[in-house]
Amino acid sequence: MSIWELLLAFVVVVLMLVALLANVLVLMCFLYSADIRKQVPGLFILNLTFCNLLMAVSSMPLTLAGIIYKSQPGGDQVCHAVGFLETFLTTNSMLSMAALSIDRWIAVVFPLSYHSKMRYRDAALILSYTWLHSASFPIVAASLSWVGFHHLYASCTLYNKRPEERTQFVIFTGVFHSLSFLLSLVVLCFTYLKVLKVARFHCKRIDVITMQTLVLLVDIHPSVRERCLEEQRRRRQRATKKISTFIGTFILCFAPYVITRLVELSSVVHISSHWGIISKCLAYSKAVSDPFVYSLLRHQYKKTWKDIINKTLKRSSINSSALAGEARGRSLAQPSE
Repeated sequence: MSIWELLLAFVVVVLMLVALLANVLVLMCFLYSADIRKQVPGLFILNLTFCNLLMAVSSMPLTLAGIIYKSQPGGDQVCHAVGFLETFLTTNSMLSMAALSIDRWIAVVFPLSYHSKMRYRDAALILSYTWLHSASFPIVAASLSWVGFHHLYASCTLYNKRPEERTQFVIFTGVFHSLSFLLSLVVLCFTYLKVLKVARFHCKRIDVITMQTLVLLVDIHPSVRERCLEEQRRRRQRATKKISTFIGTFILCFAPYVITRLVELSSVVHISSHWGIISKCLAYSKAVSDPFVYSLLRHQYKKTWKDIINKTLKRSSINSSALAGEARGRSLAQPSE
């Protein structure tokens, strides 16, 4: 193996381990906290978490084996199953992010009617659509034998080995990425930009009230005034940073891989195998970033983790005290020589 291949293999191992750990943490928070389970977005996050976990235990290990051995890992049946699963999980993850953006849009733009517009039944219908949408493309690909080991990405994925079916595969690939990546990106941009518009409007109203209050309070200390102005600036930047993170991570992780898949269809441009694997690793990195972007960095999940840690430490300290007391009692009960 070359130094590049060793480095790429190391990256895949890190992505796999971090994705497993982070998504398991999200799942633990969901199981521990009744408040998180009651929230409608929790269903979308749970679905996204399962997709990321399955990606980490199915596609990533085979890609690692493909990088190391430079050939198809396992038999054809295993590769076809993993390629089918990878196509399904990637599409499902994209649509789950779009569903989360729709939920945020309804909550912010229509706050008074949110509970009537986004109920558990509505969330279940949306998830049902994402599963049907995500399963349709790999089913078609598998029925046409367009799933196999692709050396460019060192992974089991969509792949056409028959030159006579090139035109059909090009059309299929274009439609697939248009209705998965492009559709999800359009929904993300539309909903989050609407959310940003509403957030900025509310920030302006708060800023006006704050400035009027500062003008009236002529005896206010300069440090307090400066603190209020600093909070204004942070408030204006907070929504922009969050929305930029949601859209930016989606584009950064998926766009290079999707563009590479589309450029690959042209026989004019040569694509390096190293770049193919790098673009694949970027797509895998979404399974690492999602737990932090959508869950673990939020206040509710931080609080849940503190409760879990405190409960675990308290239980261990109680068990240690009980064991120490039991040992002390046995020592006192023993007759002295």
